[in-house]
Amino acid sequence: MKLNKFMVAAIALGFVSAANAAPKDQGHGTIEFYGSIIDAPCSIAPGDDNQRIPMGQIANVALKDGGKSTPENFYIHLENCDVTTGKSVTTTFTGPTSAGNANLFGITGTARGASLAITDGSGTLIKAGQPTAPQTIQNHTNILNFSAYLQGDMNGGEDGKSAAEIVPGDFSTTTTFTLTYP
Repeated sequence: MKLNKFMVAAIALGFVSAANAAPKDQGHGTIEFYGSIIDAPCSIAPGDDNQRIPMGQIANVALKDGGKSTPENFYIHLENCDVTTGKSVTTTFTGPTSAGNANLFGITGTARGASLAITDGSGTLIKAGQPTAPQTIQNHTNILNFSAYLQGDMNGGEDGKSAAEIVPGDFSTTTTFTLTYP
C-alpha cells in the first residue's frame, strides 16, 4: 500500500503538532503559610488573630437617643494552653476612640452619630484601651467570649444628654487586641 505524498505530510505534521502542544492546565495555585511565634502560655487559633465581624444593616431608629443595635458575638480561641506559666488572661482592645464617647470606638465611613461598643462574655462594657477583668484559663483549649454593638452617640449639650444626629451610610471600625497573662 503506497501512501501518497499528501498523506505522509499530513501524518508527519500531526505528529509534530502533538509533540509541540502544551499540556492542558487542570488546575494550579499558590498557598502561603504565615503566622508568628509569640511568648505566651497559649496559642491563638488560626483565623482568630485577624477577624471580620459583620454588623449587618442597622436601622437608624434603633440608634436614636443612645439606642443600641443587636450585639454580634465573636470569640478568641486559645489553644495549647499551659497554665504553669499563666493562669489567667486579660484582653485589651485599642483603636480610635469615639468623639461621642471616649469609652467606645469611633466609626469611619459615611455613617455618623454612633460608636462601637465591645463587651465581655458577661455583658460588661470593655472600655477602649482598658484591660478586661482577668479570665481564668485552663490547660489546652479556652474560648474568650465577646460581643460588639453600635450605640447612638449622646452629645454633651446643656443637659448632657442630647442625642447626636444619626446619619445613615456605611461604616467600619478597626480595633486591635492584646492578650496579657498577669
